[in-house]
Amino acid sequence: MTFLEWLTSSYPNPDINGQWGIWHILVLVLSIATIVTLALIFRKRSDKTRNIVMWVLVGLILFFEIARRIINLCKNTDHSLDSYLYILLPRPWCAIACWSLIIAAIFRKQYMFNFASFSALLCAVIYFAYPGAGFNNKYFLFENIYSISTHALLLITSISLITLKFTDFRFKNIWKDLICLAVIFVYACLEIWVLGTNDDPLYFMPGNDIQDILSLPYGAFLPIYIVFMAIWICSFYLINDRQTVKSVFNKKQK
Repeated sequence: MTFLEWLTSSYPNPDINGQWGIWHILVLVLSIATIVTLALIFRKRSDKTRNIVMWVLVGLILFFEIARRIINLCKNTDHSLDSYLYILLPRPWCAIACWSLIIAAIFRKQYMFNFASFSALLCAVIYFAYPGAGFNNKYFLFENIYSISTHALLLITSISLITLKFTDFRFKNIWKDLICLAVIFVYACLEIWVLGTNDDPLYFMPGNDIQDILSLPYGAFLPIYIVFMAIWICSFYLINDRQTVKSVFNKKQK
């Protein structure tokens, strides 16, 4: 294998069943250890120091996102607009989550950090529960390293934004985060029906991988998808904004 074959992921790479193998478990353990270490060391440090930590994590994500696009542009032989859109735009939810973290870091709006955090963590949890890429080949070529590294960074960064106090989940401001979510769903619809870059970036269309894993008809899957998303998002606010929840509950008791 030459370096160019590794970089372009063109070397023959047989499929294997690497889910919950040694490398999968090791990456997950190291990610969790990194999260705990960053929280213990930097949680009470100055804003400047915490900002540096945040930018290091987001910078690593940005590096992988740009590197992959440059490599794919160099490999590309189809110079149509559709081909360039396919390469340049973030297509699946995990890539959208990566760019959500990058955008949040640039604009430094708390509601953007909120949305980017719960979105990225959802993608990371689903990936590490049953990774569909990265660990499923014999060799760790660049594409494998990209998949593993970006999902590990999604996990580390999403939780670190919370532990390092970049987020603040308050029910009174939840509408801002929901607007961000709505924008992402609009973007997903554009991907599906206008740009044609992805058939189902947010996994809500019939016949997606999650539906197949759950072995559910679409009529049952879609309501479960909606309820799960509502519970997932609300859980961040229920945990962080306990005083508001307690206050509302006490008023109802009187």
